[in-house]
Amino acid sequence: MKFLQLAKKYETELINDLNGLLAIESTLEENPDSKDAPFGEGIRKSLDYVLALGERYGFKTMNIDNVAGHIEYGEGEDIIGILCHVDVVPAEGEWDYPPFAGTFVNGKIYGRGTVDDKGPTICSLYALRILKDLNIMPKKKIRLIIGTDEESKWRGITRYFQVCSMPGFGFSPDADFPLIYGEKGILHIELVDNCQSLLRVKSGSRYNVVPAQAIADVDCSIKKEYLDYLANNKISGYIDNNTFFLKGKSAHAMEPDNGINAAVKMSQFLVGHTDNNLIRFVNDILSDSRLKNAGLAYSDPEMNDLTCNLGILEINENKGKACLDFRYPIRWDKDQFLKRFRATAANYQLCFNITADKPVHYVNKDDSDIMKLHQAYIKYTDDTQTPLQTIGGGTYARALQKGIAFGIAFPGREEVAHRANEYIAIDDLLTATAIYTEAISKLGCV
Repeated sequence: MKFLQLAKKYETELINDLNGLLAIESTLEENPDSKDAPFGEGIRKSLDYVLALGERYGFKTMNIDNVAGHIEYGEGEDIIGILCHVDVVPAEGEWDYPPFAGTFVNGKIYGRGTVDDKGPTICSLYALRILKDLNIMPKKKIRLIIGTDEESKWRGITRYFQVCSMPGFGFSPDADFPLIYGEKGILHIELVDNCQSLLRVKSGSRYNVVPAQAIADVDCSIKKEYLDYLANNKISGYIDNNTFFLKGKSAHAMEPDNGINAAVKMSQFLVGHTDNNLIRFVNDILSDSRLKNAGLAYSDPEMNDLTCNLGILEINENKGKACLDFRYPIRWDKDQFLKRFRATAANYQLCFNITADKPVHYVNKDDSDIMKLHQAYIKYTDDTQTPLQTIGGGTYARALQKGIAFGIAFPGREEVAHRANEYIAIDDLLTATAIYTEAISKLGCV
């Protein structure tokens, strides 16, 4: 089958369905007292929207407590899972186009979630639709599984697997092609300073996003010094009354160096003008995402560097906190690191709390199911040179006992997840749809 030619016939409908999903602002809003929308109205609407599309195109659907669901096609006892999510990170930073609209410009669609992960969700649904319209019935159940708080605590997917069976194999279209067979562990640490402070700082809202802005209320006598700091370091920012604003660049926490951390840049200025424990710690220890300044760097030949992202920095009159996102490789001595890092924090009078820890996820790259996916990718790209990879990101693949991440970003494409002006090329949407259709047919129809 030449699935790419078929995918192109669905282009207008696919784009319209994607734009409808992009228009829903599905950032997390904690609402634990609501059974109808425990993670907020936007996330609930997004889940309902995708399940309704599944029903419209003739598939079986299931909603699990309004926090997850699936769209199913095929028969048999075995299950192949395609794990997607409809929640997105906040649309921080400066956007050239509305983040919740779906704006078509020069062959690309701009909007929060185009790559992570609304675009891949719609591509995966259309892969099922193409097979169904061709009357190709899988011999296994193919389940497009939809989560709703992947960008935070994974409660939706956790609840899903309390109710529904675990697939024997599956993939998450939420990373890079050719495919990802290993994902770093994700460790979240909160550092707390209980000392009173005259300083006020606010930067960031998520562990897993490089903060794009920092705001500080400080002594107005250092306005000139601040403006000089911005100019000398070519940093964007300004002063409004006694409030200092600094603009960085958002990025995914899996590679902090792809962004400009506004919290770090603000701390590097403030350290010379205030005596605050957290500011000193950020300047001394966290200015380098590899922790070389602290003597805590580590690199693995297969999964590369340990990284650290300062995702949230908040300081007020009563306390301060810094929220850190570590991506750690296989073979890393976590216990020894935590012992040393805790002692370092104590030297700055900071309390230390581990708030989350997801271990390394790893599948043998020579596995036969992985080889089928790789061949599906090669068929539509002719790319036999790009190696299979490991990444610092954390996808739903790790929710499976045997799962990998598979697309949607093609080799050589700009990294846009979690950034302002997130976009996806129409050609990439269609090629990915063809690859997913081919992959599903290889996994479930033979």
